[in-house]
Amino acid sequence: MYTSMDYKIDRNFDSIAGKFQRNIYQTTKGRLRQEVLLRDLAALADLQRSTAILDVGAGQGQLALALAAQGHRVTLADISAEMLMLARQSAQDAGLTTQLQFKHCSLQQLVDTERKAPVVLCHAMLEWLADPQQAIEQLYQLTEPGGVLSLMFFNQDARRFGNILYGNFDYVSQGLTGSKTVQLSPQNPLRPDDVLLWCQQAGFTLEVKTGVRCFHDYVREPAMQQSHYQQLLALELQYNQTEPYASLGKYMHFVLRVD
Repeated sequence: MYTSMDYKIDRNFDSIAGKFQRNIYQTTKGRLRQEVLLRDLAALADLQRSTAILDVGAGQGQLALALAAQGHRVTLADISAEMLMLARQSAQDAGLTTQLQFKHCSLQQLVDTERKAPVVLCHAMLEWLADPQQAIEQLYQLTEPGGVLSLMFFNQDARRFGNILYGNFDYVSQGLTGSKTVQLSPQNPLRPDDVLLWCQQAGFTLEVKTGVRCFHDYVREPAMQQSHYQQLLALELQYNQTEPYASLGKYMHFVLRVD
């Protein structure tokens, strides 16, 4: 999980890297998110052969390791030293260290020092930043002409919809803000229409829109997220690029091309 040192309220996860591993990556919502992203990326012609990938905000490297196992060369960048340490250990355990590079740096430092990449990943980062629009402009600078950006972010519209379903009416009426901060819950969810506009203004063209966890988080009986995981996954993969379901995903995944 990536945050830049350049902003005062951007989130660094050094203090809770282990909690992230338990509460996000080792849960059905983390598994489903990984499956959806891998499905979307597998459809890209850009990844049909070994290529260089820059993973901005790579966190503990689950997706980067999966792509490295497919033969790609991946650079993992993150501001959290603890997250990168866990990613490096996982790479060693999997025997993938020769295909991976690790960079402990901010997004601006990447822009200043890193070569443009044909494929750039940025997942679950924008919603932790003070200036997500500027981050998109910086990601454009890191993407080769004709290259692709895989961008996933926390969906404000889905957050509102879910909280209405859960009966959190006061929270919704207060604009999705409250006095209690939940460490692992993004505090700056983004409207997909806003993010798409920023991407277009930066110079990207949208190729694919996918909802991530369109159904999983809304199941009335949370136990079914585990007991019926395979059925939920199948339904997500079947419908999460079709409206209205795509727009209900807790996260939104955009596949964007540099014009």
